[in-house]
Amino acid sequence: MATSRIDIFKQMLESDPANTSILFGLAKEYEKTGATEELIDILNRYLAAADDQGNAYGMLARAFEASGRRTEARAAYERGIEVANHHGHPGMAEEYREVLSGEYEA
Repeated sequence: MATSRIDIFKQMLESDPANTSILFGLAKEYEKTGATEELIDILNRYLAAADDQGNAYGMLARAFEASGRRTEARAAYERGIEVANHHGHPGMAEEYREVLSGEYEA
């Protein structure tokens, strides 16, 4: 039986649990497969350890949206805006602002 990419990342994480590159790689694999709760868990672990530039916050927000957790999605987008601006990614920040203004207006 072939080993899945998720299993490979999990094995790598066992030997290096603090490796943010492995965490992000596993998150991308969960995103591809639609494993929303696992994606949220791994992204939260990643964001607790990494100096993300904004991308992971968008991934997290979309995962929260997929699981119906709109309040948490909004918070993730807002944090993503702050982080993207801090790292000099105004286009990403604007993209998140547009999502918030279009879908999250009160």
